[in-house]
Order: sequence, then structure tokens, then C-alpha cells
Amino acid sequence: MHLIAKDLEFRYPGHTILDGLSLRVSQGTRLALVGENGSGKTTLLRVLAGELVPQGGTTTLDGSFSYVPQELEVVGTGTIGDEVAQSLASLRAAVAELERAAEQFDHETGSLAQYSEVLAHIEALEAWDAERRVDEALTRLGAIREYSRPMAQLSVGERYRVRLACTLAERRDILLLDEPTNHLDEQAIGYLTQVMKTWHGAVVVVTHDRMLLDDVATAILDLDPSMDGKPVLYGQPGYMSYRFAKSEAWRRWNQRYRAERKRAIALEHRLDQSYEGLSDEWRPPKGSQKHRRGTRARIHVKAADRLVEKLKAEAVDIPPPPPVLNFPDLPTMNPGWDPGSPIIDVRNIAVEGNGRTRLDLPAQRLTVAPASRLLITGANGTGKSTLMRVLAGTLEPTRGYRTALGDARIGVVTQESEIDRLVRPDENPSCFDLYARLALELLQSGKLDPNNVVPVAFLGLLSEETLDRPIRELSVGQRKRFELACALLAMPNVLLLDEPTNHLSIDLVDDLTQALMKTSAAVIVATHDRRMRADFEDWPELVLK
Repeated sequence: MHLIAKDLEFRYPGHTILDGLSLRVSQGTRLALVGENGSGKTTLLRVLAGELVPQGGTTTLDGSFSYVPQELEVVGTGTIGDEVAQSLASLRAAVAELERAAEQFDHETGSLAQYSEVLAHIEALEAWDAERRVDEALTRLGAIREYSRPMAQLSVGERYRVRLACTLAERRDILLLDEPTNHLDEQAIGYLTQVMKTWHGAVVVVTHDRMLLDDVATAILDLDPSMDGKPVLYGQPGYMSYRFAKSEAWRRWNQRYRAERKRAIALEHRLDQSYEGLSDEWRPPKGSQKHRRGTRARIHVKAADRLVEKLKAEAVDIPPPPPVLNFPDLPTMNPGWDPGSPIIDVRNIAVEGNGRTRLDLPAQRLTVAPASRLLITGANGTGKSTLMRVLAGTLEPTRGYRTALGDARIGVVTQESEIDRLVRPDENPSCFDLYARLALELLQSGKLDPNNVVPVAFLGLLSEETLDRPIRELSVGQRKRFELACALLAMPNVLLLDEPTNHLSIDLVDDLTQALMKTSAAVIVATHDRRMRADFEDWPELVLK
């Protein structure tokens, strides 16, 4: 069993994603794909899964595979039961084949070797145990087990957990998983981690989950550009080993880049001096030694040309290192605020919806003071996202109340993308254009101080090339970065971040964590990310149950 990719090339119009990439996974390999948003992680998985055809290179598969993408489209009126049946269809067919072979087997003329091969295949798949496995996976992943429930009625996270449970029950040779922990709580992540560590075949996983890298990955393929422009395979297991090796590589890259830039500037100065000498220093008195003037001109031109050729021959093309997060200095309070007054105050709230209680905090008061911190945790379905929406003022509680200072600026990053809400179906603006429109809307509503606007290019979240691209062409991770930029646009006094690590690269998550620790604004984070929770262990914590 193995999966081999050789010299893969994949390009979108005007943009190269994969360029000569090769990899090999075999039994026992658990390869993690990491890198900046838009570096090609999801594209690579889709190429390996056969969903995309590369413009160059080959893939070779020996065995079977399952692929679970980040976003699952629902087509038709299928139910959870239909999803389960479809996933187990091949296993049930294999059992039926064995039963037919057993019934038709002729002990005198039949091939025992052929029958044994079919039996071994069934035993390897543990096909007789498939029903129990899918039920266990649904339970352990916190998925809905109501088989008659239409998939279209489920949230993105609920659909993902159902699909992931079915995939794990299939027991294919190779698992291809794209950000599998995004929609899982801590208990579900623990179950998935154990399954991956004991998987009978191989695993290729795109992930930003730093603890999952520690627990699972046997190797890490970083698709970020390196100094030579190629992805780097880190064979030493563990997140900290990977970060140390990458930090050292980036340090050397920065040193080389600065040295080459310094050298180039010095040589350019020498070249400028040479041409200045060509026009000034060599000139004899005007009107005299006519032929000498021409001879010396040729000498200086040739000397300058030789210096140009020397510059070209000695030049080392070192690309600039990738930008890092440039987090703005957010204000704690607006002029005239009382430091002792909360910016946001919610009391005794409850939220009903879809025939159930989505959140219930009886006799509880939650205040957001200037520069305060709060970590919100809890299992899936306990109401973390609902509470964040109440705090943001985008959801009215069915009981209790919320108050906020009238001129408070609140930056919000939601768990699920808000891009489609911001863009009309008949348009596809660039990031620059959409950011400018949002700024104008905030300005007209009095929620933006024109003297305190954060330029989107200043943040280092997206390159200028990406910012010029239409918003609908961005990857899931690039959209998340843009939404983070929009949350910072108006220099907010309060940041509300719901699962901020979802779909973001590991490097950005590290930078964002440090920024949230230092910012002067109030910060509330709802997360299941185990390492982020450990980083914020000294913050007050609200555990929803």
C-alpha cells in the first residue's frame, strides 16, 4: 500500500500553486501538510484524491483511500442514514461477495487460495464490525445519530462530523483529511487522535492544530516557500522540533536577504559613481584634445559595462522572506469613558431556536471591561458561538438583556465565513474594493474614526497580489485572514474571536496568540484549540455545559 506523487504541477489562471512537488506515503506514514493560507495544501489533497487533474506530474496509488474535505456541499434531500449507507456500501458488498463465494465453493475443484484472499480482505476491513464502528464514531465525534434527519438541516460542523465518522468506519488504506479538528471539541479530537495513531494504513492530513502535530505526525511537509522556493520536508516528529528548524531556516533566510540587499546597494552606489565619472571626472577642458575625449569616453563606458556584468555574475537572487503579522496598537477606551464601566454587559440570558434551548445562563452576569480577557470553552453544542453572537449584538436573546457603550467599536471574527453575507450574488469585488466599501459603510454609520483606519495591506495578512484578486477566488484560509483584517479595520476596543485558529496557518496562529496577549483592547476568545487554551491558561475561563 502506498501513494506516490512525482513532479506535480498545478496552476490556476495567473497563479502557480504546485511546482514540481513530489512525495511518498506508505503504511505507517502520518504526513502533516502545513503552510500559509493559499500555499496549496487543499489543492494538493484534491490532486491526490483525483478531484483535480494536475497540469504536470503523476500520482500512483496502490490501495484504497477516503477523502474528507473542509467544506461539504449538500446535494438533494439525503439523510444521515443515506450517508451511512453509502459509506458502508462497499463493505456490505464485500461481505455479500464472501457469502456467495462460500455458498458456491466446491471443495473438490474450488481454489482455496482465491477464497482465502477474499476472506483476508474482509478480515482486514473488519467488515462484519462496520455497523458498530460507525455508531461508535458518530457517538465519539459528537455527531447527530438521528438517521432520518436530512443532511441539509445540519450545520457545517454537524455535517462534517457525520461524514468523518462514516469515513473512519470505512477503514480505507489511506486517509486524506483536510483540517479535521476544525469542527471537533476536545473529546472528539482525542478520539480522532487515537484512531489516526493506530490507523492500519497511511494518513495525509492538512492541519493547523499544533498539538495534533505533536501527537500524530511522523513527518511534516511545509508548503511555504523557502529560500530556494521549494517546500521543505521536516522528518523530525513534533511541533516544537518543526518550529525550531523552521525558525532557524527563516533566520538564515533573513540574514542572507539583508546581506544581499546591503551588497546590492553598495554595488549600485559604485556603479552610479562610475557613470558620474563618465560624465564629469574624465572631461578635459572644453574645445581641447578632441580625440582624447572620445578615447576616454570609451574607456569609462567599457569600465562601467564590465562592472554591470560583474554585478550580474555575482548577484544571488534571494527572494524577500514572507511578511509577518503586523498587529495594530488597539485602543483600550474611547475619550470620555469611565474606566470602571463595562463596555458590554449581558445578564440572565437565554436563546431559543430550532425547537431547543441553544444557550441558558440563568442568574449570570457577564461583563466586558476595558482591556479585560475571557476564554470561553465547552463541548460542541453548548452555545459558545451563540454567546459570542449575543456579545457582538448580532443575536437578540429570548430572555435577559445586553447593553453596550454606544460608541464602542467591536471587531468580530465568526466561526463560519461571513464573506457571502458581505458580497451580493451578482458581484465579485477584489479584497481591496470590498475592504474600502466596508470602511465607507462604517464611516457613514459613525462607527469609524477616519483618523484611525487600519489599511489592509499594513497588516501583513494577505499579499498585495492576493488583495487584488476577486474575493470569491480566495481559499478558505485566505478568506479567514481577510475576515480578521475586517475585524481590525476600525481599531476596535473589543475583539470577539470565535474559533480564531480554524483555517489559519500555524505561523499566523503563533503570531496571533502573541498579539492577543499583548493588545490593549479587551479580548474574548471561544476556542477548542488545545494549545491556544494552554497559552491562555492564566485568563479567566467560562466553561459552558
